Amino acid sequence: MKILTGSSNRPFAEGVVKYLDINLTKANFRRFSDMEVFVEVKENVRGEDVFLIQSTSYPANDNLMELLICIDALRRGSARRITAVIPYFGYARQDRKTEPRTPISAKLVANLLVKAGADRIVTLDLHATQIQGFFDIPMDNLFAQPVFAKDIEFEFRGNEKPMIVSPDVGGVLRARGLAKRLDTELAIIDKRRERAGVSEVMNIIGEVKDRNCILIDDIVDSAGTLCNAAEAIMQNGAKSVHAYVTHGVLSGTAISRINDSPLKTFVITDSIDSSEEFKKTKKIRTVSVAPLLGEAILRISEERSVSSLFL
Repeated sequence: MKILTGSSNRPFAEGVVKYLDINLTKANFRRFSDMEVFVEVKENVRGEDVFLIQSTSYPANDNLMELLICIDALRRGSARRITAVIPYFGYARQDRKTEPRTPISAKLVANLLVKAGADRIVTLDLHATQIQGFFDIPMDNLFAQPVFAKDIEFEFRGNEKPMIVSPDVGGVLRARGLAKRLDTELAIIDKRRERAGVSEVMNIIGEVKDRNCILIDDIVDSAGTLCNAAEAIMQNGAKSVHAYVTHGVLSGTAISRINDSPLKTFVITDSIDSSEEFKKTKKIRTVSVAPLLGEAILRISEERSVSSLFL
């Protein structure tokens, strides 16, 4: 087994190889003067089981192209099997046609990965689970729930169990799974989205009064929905409100919005490389999912069950 990483999130890849107690495969990444990407794998990969780690986060197009070029380099280097490990799968929010004459970009990305030569895909908390069906190769969609559950149990030890809250109806399945794992109650925020990036909280389904509440989501981008939900929860008498989100995109003014919100803590994973700005705020904290993906990589390499990780 060999582990190769692109340049989008090297600290995450280093966490994975530390868990596996192996070294990263050496590679040379450089840009030509017109910003074309060039990749040279510096070790022999002929006949090897290679896992390529690359999040397609910002800049999404550059990181996606780098991923495709890496796959092509490994294929031409005669790797036996190439598994693309994509902790954050970009374009996942474009999973269906929302208007006439619009693309399904997630399907296009799936086609590109397969055509480039990927034999298998591993990702984490897909925004839309139907994207698994866009691939004609094996795909493992892992979940951050076990990592979140362990962290929540540690942070709230000695206190009443917190209430899990889904910020919208679409995330109920995710929130219910965590609530079941923690053996606690579930609340749901019913909201109406007037236009993209703007949401209005309409009603809270569930009794949040005098409870410590935890909002659960897969992606936070502008943080508008999550902060509006936090305000609504506090207005309904909650003792405190926290957030656990798998992928912290946090674009634009998201960080300042979180700082100004009632959120007491905001926990994200390291699926996307954290900027220095993230680290300047005390509200935002990162938990690592590198050991989780490292264990999944080990099991795939040894042809063992991956789903048993989440039982």
